[in-house]
Amino acid sequence: MSSETFTTAMFLIAAIISAGVLINAVFPVIYTLSGTISSSSHKVDERLSTDVKIVTTYASGGSNTARIWLKNIGAGRIADADIQKADVFLGAQGDFIRLTRATVLADGTWTYEILEDTNNNWDPGETLCIEAQTAKIPAREEIVYFQFVLPTGLSRSTTFTAGD
Repeated sequence: MSSETFTTAMFLIAAIISAGVLINAVFPVIYTLSGTISSSSHKVDERLSTDVKIVTTYASGGSNTARIWLKNIGAGRIADADIQKADVFLGAQGDFIRLTRATVLADGTWTYEILEDTNNNWDPGETLCIEAQTAKIPAREEIVYFQFVLPTGLSRSTTFTAGD
């Protein structure tokens, strides 16, 4: 009878030690995985809450300038730093370039202003006015291509007819 008790106690101790080893091996993996899932879900939530719509456009082949107004129609705000890192493409359809952001408008550059801005962020409902200059803007009545890409991957593009 005492040998059965001893054997049972040994199996119980071995089971407890095995469970401890298993927990020590699995817990760090679960902890790392939960951090990855949390980070990914935050990025997905950020992407889903960000949406932009091109409201209206104007381009002049004569002065090589364009103005594009975009509205933040998403639920989340877009930081000013993200707008500064955005890519802007403009020009004739099939013959456009990536413009460089600048503080003073010159050939091959773009500037922006957040209308109704109160906090240096592009909040939901606010309008972003982009002014761009490039010799790639075609002559009157020809098609102009515009694309705006945020660092998060959100992209909006349109084609429209150039004016004077």
